[in-house]
Amino acid sequence: MPDLHDFRNATRFTTGTIGEPGARMFFVQVGDEESVITLKLEKQQVKALAQFLRTVLDDMPSPQDGLTPVPLIEAEPAWVVGQIAVGVDEADSEVVIVLEELVPDGEDSEADIDLGSQIDDDPTLGWDEPTGAKVRAHISVELAAAFVETSDSLMASGRPPCSLCGQPLDPSGHACPRLN
Repeated sequence: MPDLHDFRNATRFTTGTIGEPGARMFFVQVGDEESVITLKLEKQQVKALAQFLRTVLDDMPSPQDGLTPVPLIEAEPAWVVGQIAVGVDEADSEVVIVLEELVPDGEDSEADIDLGSQIDDDPTLGWDEPTGAKVRAHISVELAAAFVETSDSLMASGRPPCSLCGQPLDPSGHACPRLN
């Protein structure tokens, strides 16, 4: 049976990287007072999750001012994230996030993000017939806002884009397709 982690009162939900821009690995950490789990994911998953959380936060009570990016605690990733589902528990003013392990199914499978799932309508959503490990985290508005700030900081610290084509510039050079 796959691992199922349920953080009902998550006190940690952050993202971070290891490595230099252009060769960074992206991670997400989820935890509470008792345990923390680190998962590997793609840059685009972090970016999409942060963008969606930003829209969710627009409809929720404002978090406190002065949020600062939260660094990763050093840890080895338990597994790679495939699908991500996001919902809102309006009764408790929380965001609910479900992260599922990427499990190859024999075909070319891409990581998906289910942006807009109403997880709070069905508390068992995402827990039926597990095929890989899953993490469900109930996070506060403040944790969600801090995740967005941390993600924005990570995206800004990446490689600068080429002014002609928009692709990232490498320190070793850039073969811009617009110059052909």
